[in-house]
Amino acid sequence: MIKASKIIVLRFSAMGDVAMVASVLKEFSVQNPSVEIIMVSREAFEPFFNGIENLTFHAIKPKTTHKGIDGLYKLYQELRKYKPTAIADLHDNLRSRAISTFFRITGTKIKRIDKGRAEKKALTRSENKVFKPLRQTVERYADVFRHLGFDIKLSHQIYKAPQEIPSKAESLFGNSIKKIGISPFAQHIYKVYPLEKMEVVVSSLNKLGYELFIFGGGKTEQAIAEKWAKAYSNTHNLIESFNLTEELSIISNLDLMLSMDSSGMHMASLVGVPVVSVWGPTHPYAGFLGYGQAESDCIQIDHPARPNSIYGNKPCLCGVQSCMDLINPETIVNKINEKLNG
Repeated sequence: MIKASKIIVLRFSAMGDVAMVASVLKEFSVQNPSVEIIMVSREAFEPFFNGIENLTFHAIKPKTTHKGIDGLYKLYQELRKYKPTAIADLHDNLRSRAISTFFRITGTKIKRIDKGRAEKKALTRSENKVFKPLRQTVERYADVFRHLGFDIKLSHQIYKAPQEIPSKAESLFGNSIKKIGISPFAQHIYKVYPLEKMEVVVSSLNKLGYELFIFGGGKTEQAIAEKWAKAYSNTHNLIESFNLTEELSIISNLDLMLSMDSSGMHMASLVGVPVVSVWGPTHPYAGFLGYGQAESDCIQIDHPARPNSIYGNKPCLCGVQSCMDLINPETIVNKINEKLNG
């Protein structure tokens, strides 16, 4: 192993990808306790890295201070004060490449993620599809550190460690009812299970006696979640009521999370909670399954057109009904019951 003592890690977005980086850095930090980590990401994502030893968080502000090439050079000047020995570019976009180039000029060692773009294109194309599991994104992250000379072996296990419940949520945890988080929304609409069917899932879980907590989204999603909370007992709308640190603490005390292929899955993974996930035009084979989660807990249909998208920004190609529509709410409820009651 090289004697590098300080490494700058670049991953600016998206939310789920940054949460996956945090899962990797938790293990990297334990296995490399003498290495200092400077994590560069958006300010909002700092809570993901709370509790990681030897890690300093440095915020990128791409819309203000660090906007444009002049702003990126300013960020570089901020980061060079750490005197890093190496740069781990886990993003490989224009901004991270610019920062890396500034450091490369000064002789700093740079390694960049291999995103496997050709493999992913083969997995999602409609003709001559190569349908096979690709390298997991978390392993692609770890590969960057390996190429820099560090040892890291990922356990691919989740470790439940309940955090202190925020005071304003304590009243929701004063009983022994099994608690399920539901993260029914996603950045791309094609990754969202039809809301009328999700309401059937909520209703069914409510009848089975579970306590439900709905996460994720803005004003529009908040209105939907509020409607469900009013309609079904022991169902709570948490959207825009807690900050990210508080949400992570609450999630860490749940028994299970139901999520789309979205950040809710990765947040639950980060705090050691098992996830039942629902997949449409995307597929776990692309490498974005939550860290430590089981593919057997993924709800999806088999169809030769799947997957047709890596990020879920394209509609499904499964015919008259989308691949999400073809999933029966009962299938989701049965999987959750199986997970919680054996």
